[in-house]
Amino acid sequence: QVQLVESGGGLVQAGGSLRLSCAASGRTFSRYAMGWFRQAPGKEREFVAAIWSGDTTGYADSVKGRFTISRDNAKNTVYLQMNSLKPEDTAVYYCAASRRYYSGSYSHYTYDYWGQGTQVTVSS
Repeated sequence: QVQLVESGGGLVQAGGSLRLSCAASGRTFSRYAMGWFRQAPGKEREFVAAIWSGDTTGYADSVKGRFTISRDNAKNTVYLQMNSLKPEDTAVYYCAASRRYYSGSYSHYTYDYWGQGTQVTVSS
């Protein structure tokens, strides 16, 4: 069982930056692929970024070049650094953990554990 707690959301002006953190419980954090997803009002949950075996990373096209996912296994924490934020990045951001450590995944269906979400609001 893995429990995830996100933090770092807030209100920021367009062009600004935020860093989200996701603290995980459990001794086997390093063996999970980790992902960030987001959901805007009236929209489906969408993939943002993931990190898996060998610190391989993947990003949605909409955030590529602006967002960076990283992890610190000693702290059981995964991060999402968000730069050059746009109003369309406004959403609730969720951290998720998947047992598919070696393959990674962009689909929320393959993630086993979820955090409660943190709100990110980007004003124009």
